[in-house]
Amino acid sequence: MPRILVIDDDPAISELVAVNLEMAGYEVTQAEDGIKGQALAMQMLPDLIMLDLMLPRVDGFTVCQRLRRDERTAEIPVLMLTALNQTQNKVDGFNAGADDYLTKPFEVEELLARVRALLRRSDRIPHAAKHSEILNYSSLTLVPERFEAIWFTKTIKLTHLEFELLHCLLQRHGQTVSPSEILKEVWGYDPNDDIETIRVHIRHLRTKLEPDPRHPLYITTVYGAGYCLELPSVDSSIKPNSLPVSANQES
Repeated sequence: MPRILVIDDDPAISELVAVNLEMAGYEVTQAEDGIKGQALAMQMLPDLIMLDLMLPRVDGFTVCQRLRRDERTAEIPVLMLTALNQTQNKVDGFNAGADDYLTKPFEVEELLARVRALLRRSDRIPHAAKHSEILNYSSLTLVPERFEAIWFTKTIKLTHLEFELLHCLLQRHGQTVSPSEILKEVWGYDPNDDIETIRVHIRHLRTKLEPDPRHPLYITTVYGAGYCLELPSVDSSIKPNSLPVSANQES
């Protein structure tokens, strides 16, 4: 039975979420502040963490950053739940390390769909089978067992989402992939128009793969249509020293 940790200081919301998760077959533990939530995350190592942003003692952004820095909790998927619905709040949440972001109020069915998608994506065994499609082309090779990319001669550590996003683009290299296709394939559900979610992770990928992320050569934006992975041909004269200096650093 998957274990979910709910960190939220609103008793009504926390209980509503917990009851519906338990009815859906999940084991739920609750915490009402950031310090207790972080401690429980370290102790129980849940399969998924649902994290409010406006928490007492330590806010959700900080908790998420701390969880991502600790190797014990770095890979646990985090779904942020918050009443903050501005685009910048969402960007800050993803930059802090969240995997998904759901604003209050929300429909229970949407919440459960997000949970199922995150748990599916975090399971390494289905990933390895799924990625028996295209795993290498030209200068790019994906290693699903370690969520890494070999980019020219550099090994680059990716987050789960970055790996899924890069894999999605690799399947269609040289073609424009629409935001709706990306959201459905990578996030695992059919959300509303949520382009900012993709933009944040595209920026992260460019930082790791592009010589100059502000002027991308490989992950290009096709305005009004989506994104395209433009890989150099096998006999290309592009050399590994065209890579960003930080390409071999872990996220």
